[in-house]
Amino acid sequence: MPKAKGKSRRQKYSYNLNRKRLYRSARRRAAPRIACSHIRHAWDPTKSVAQNLAEMGLAEDPNKAVPIPKKKLLGMEVGSDGRGQGTKTVRKPYVVNEMEYEASLPEKKSNTLSRDLIDYVRYMIQNHGENYKEMARDEKNYYQDTPKQIKRKINVYKNFYPEEYKDFIASLKQEKMDVQ
Repeated sequence: MPKAKGKSRRQKYSYNLNRKRLYRSARRRAAPRIACSHIRHAWDPTKSVAQNLAEMGLAEDPNKAVPIPKKKLLGMEVGSDGRGQGTKTVRKPYVVNEMEYEASLPEKKSNTLSRDLIDYVRYMIQNHGENYKEMARDEKNYYQDTPKQIKRKINVYKNFYPEEYKDFIASLKQEKMDVQ
C-alpha cells in the first residue's frame, strides 16, 4: 500500500525565527500562579508583581529586603541596614496577618498505617508473641519478610498507635489468663 504523500517529507528548521523572544513574550503575558489564597484574593491584575507585593507588605526580592553585610569587624556589622531608606506604606496588612495566623496554627499529624499492615502485625503478635523467626515462617507472611523486617513493622505500629498497642497487649494477656 502506498504511503501518504506528505508523511515522508522532512520538516525544515527555520533558522531565522527567534524562539527566545517568542518564549519570553509568552511568559510575560501569562498571569503569575499564586498558591496562597490570601495573596490570590488581594491581587490586583492591573498592577505589577512588585507593586502588588509592596502593597501587601511582602518583599519581591529577599536579598534586597534583608541585605547581608559585606564586611564584619570583630563581630559588629559595618554599614547601614537599608531599612531607613524609603519606607513604603502597606495598604493591605490583612494579607500578612492572615498568613501569620495560618502559620501559627499547629500542624495536624496525618501519619496513618494501612489497615492491611495493622491486621498483619496484630495477627503476628497474637499468634507468635515476640518470636520473629517463627513469624517469618508463618504462612500469612505473603511478602516473605525477614525477621528484622517484621520487627521493624511491629515497631512502626507501636510508634504510630501506642495506646492501641497497649490495649491490644492487655487484651492478649487477659485471654491467656482466661484460658489458664
